[in-house]
Amino acid sequence: MTTFSIFLILIVIVSFLLIVVIMVQNPKGGGLSSSFGGGGTQQLGGVKKTTDFLDKSTWALATLLLVLILLSNIDLMSGNANQDSSIDTNDVEVIDTPAPAAADDTPEE
Repeated sequence: MTTFSIFLILIVIVSFLLIVVIMVQNPKGGGLSSSFGGGGTQQLGGVKKTTDFLDKSTWALATLLLVLILLSNIDLMSGNANQDSSIDTNDVEVIDTPAPAAADDTPEE
């Protein structure tokens, strides 16, 4: 398994986790955070702490996704992903063909 494949698998996993964390959030205070805190009262952990955790995890996952994408591009550009290519450039035959003769298309005056 190449390093590019590993980066690809990690990108898919982080993307899925980012989708889940974003879907759990509710900008109006409903969502998961309201079920833990209820109304305006704070229980164990509280609404504010749940919202902060979801917000920080969203930023952390988004940053991790960006870093993984950049690292996979660097790996792809360095040629590490194409090591198991079956094309051998030493077997290419170069054929020298003469260029076609240019026709004299100049108009006579």
